[in-house]
Amino acid sequence: MGYCTWDASYNIGIDVIDKQHHRIIDYINELDDAHQAKDKEKVAEVLAHVIDYTHSHFSFEEKLMENAGYPLTEPHKKIHAEFIQRVRDYQAQHEKGHQVTMQLMYELKTWLLNHIKEEDREYAQLVNKTLNPSWLDKTLGRFFHLKPS
Repeated sequence: MGYCTWDASYNIGIDVIDKQHHRIIDYINELDDAHQAKDKEKVAEVLAHVIDYTHSHFSFEEKLMENAGYPLTEPHKKIHAEFIQRVRDYQAQHEKGHQVTMQLMYELKTWLLNHIKEEDREYAQLVNKTLNPSWLDKTLGRFFHLKPS
């Protein structure tokens, strides 16, 4: 068992998004392992993965909202952009030799508890009503470089 575990209350009801959100737990636990081992290179690696993840996940999520006609897509995009910047700030601080691991772990956990459980849940019902499986497959492939099944 890691530092942080998935809780069913984090599910928003869109399977593909829930699976992507589950990855945040993995990052928190990887950061904890790196912190315990005092492995600064591993922290840098996880930070790079978190930044890549946020770009691809947020872009995908925003496409789902746009496709569904979610009226709060633009404010949601701004929140995503702010979060990406915060993670980049952690990365910059880490590169300067500052200890940011515990703060970043807290930030990611807070993101799960606040943004995902509250704000993401708000768009889930509308997205589920309009989710087209063929559009989903095509969009997943484009954002995550998946081969068609």
